[in-house]
Amino acid sequence: MTESTHASESTTECTTTSTTTRSAPADAPVPDTRETSAPGRDLSDDTRLGLYSTMVLSRTYEEAILREYHADKGPGFDIGKGLIPGEMHLSAGQEPVAAGVCAHLTAEDAVTATHRPHHFAVAHGVDMKKMTAEIFGRTTGLGRGRGGHMHLFDPDVHFSCSGIVAEGYPPALGMAFAFKRRGTDAIAVAVAGEGAANQGAFHESLNLAALWKLPVVFIVEDNEWGISVARTASTAVSSNAVRAAGYGIPGERIEDNDVEAVYQAAGRAVERARAGEGPSLIEVATLRLWGHFEGDAQGYRTDLDDITALDPIPRYESRLREAGVLDDAAVDSARERAVTQVEEAIDFAKDSDIPDPADLMKYIFAEEER
Repeated sequence: MTESTHASESTTECTTTSTTTRSAPADAPVPDTRETSAPGRDLSDDTRLGLYSTMVLSRTYEEAILREYHADKGPGFDIGKGLIPGEMHLSAGQEPVAAGVCAHLTAEDAVTATHRPHHFAVAHGVDMKKMTAEIFGRTTGLGRGRGGHMHLFDPDVHFSCSGIVAEGYPPALGMAFAFKRRGTDAIAVAVAGEGAANQGAFHESLNLAALWKLPVVFIVEDNEWGISVARTASTAVSSNAVRAAGYGIPGERIEDNDVEAVYQAAGRAVERARAGEGPSLIEVATLRLWGHFEGDAQGYRTDLDDITALDPIPRYESRLREAGVLDDAAVDSARERAVTQVEEAIDFAKDSDIPDPADLMKYIFAEEER
């Protein structure tokens, strides 16, 4: 999933991928602005196929988790019952963000995700079998079954997530600081939702990252809903990307859930971070196809009748077919590979042991090896 990125000038700016360039206030330290390059330009067929395959794999995984989560929640809906007990937050519709960003990363780079983490975990190469076992609460899971789906941690690829809003931003700074002190070109990617941009941790992290020129890329996923609260009812600015100017760093908003535009913007930000030029902020106008959590009746939403037509995967598939990049055989192959990988992970989780209650107090404190 590693891709070389395109070179770009390092300026402090706020841009959008629409035809209108949104610039920072006149008194902000912004030397100039520019429009994002046209989506699809300079992307090879292999890169576009890679983005598509990552999105398909992520969606296939979420559909399988959805199936297993609801299989035994009845009669009635008991959130504590079944193979996967507890809350479940699925990321269907947000695949373009993870695919576009993680295409530029390696296992040496860090990603801190949100309570809706699976698409970033899949795209960043988290061990799918261990992740699934963790979601199922099994001993073979990433956290030996003790963390669940909101507390995934895979040190092999520097991935973590949390159920606390904006919690991932400060730890990303810590990892970026460590990478910088070690003299490596590794970077950290910190992901949060648009609601998290109103948290103190968001602003504190942008400030410190800018002050210390840390190699961080801040990602804001704007799916328009903070649980059941519309973004327009909670946020004073129309784009969180404009907030970057307050900290003297580039800010960019990607419209229309466009995976290729995300890929290009992330390429610029990652290259800037690796070159020691400091952090960047990217906000992506994305989409939450399903509820905030499984069992969410979504009575607050007025857009559900139109939501299916905005699904980014069939839209991107059509775009690649028109460009001659995809055909029936390629689509079938991508789906078959995804199904095979996902179902192997589901089977692995189901075949793994449930933790012994007698081991409840294990792994709480570090134990000395004897």
